[in-house]
Amino acid sequence: MSVYYSEDHEWINVEGNVGTVGITDYAQNALGDIVFVEVPEVGDEFAKGDEVAVVESVKAASEIYSPVSGEISAVNEELEDNAALVNTSPDGDGWFFKIKISDESELEELMDAAGYKAFIAGLE
Repeated sequence: MSVYYSEDHEWINVEGNVGTVGITDYAQNALGDIVFVEVPEVGDEFAKGDEVAVVESVKAASEIYSPVSGEISAVNEELEDNAALVNTSPDGDGWFFKIKISDESELEELMDAAGYKAFIAGLE
């Protein structure tokens, strides 16, 4: 199991060839109280960097991008009724979708935890 981070503030937790994707604590703090999440459909296919989901907060709406290419294998249906899970558990129960990774080499373009920590430190 490995966790990677994108410059768009998504995380992907990879087990085998499936990655669970959500937004980072940094992103949810920047957005504020999240009130609505739109997730993709199971079976949809996306390329790395494609807009996959939308999150709306009291401050703004923001797109969620796929950190890798692949096919959506599951979505977090709990977010439909409880979008606040993203605020209370962004790197746990607030995950957005699972994606069957079609090109594992794309993971090499993402950051590890230390790299992401340095990246966000440079934003402040």
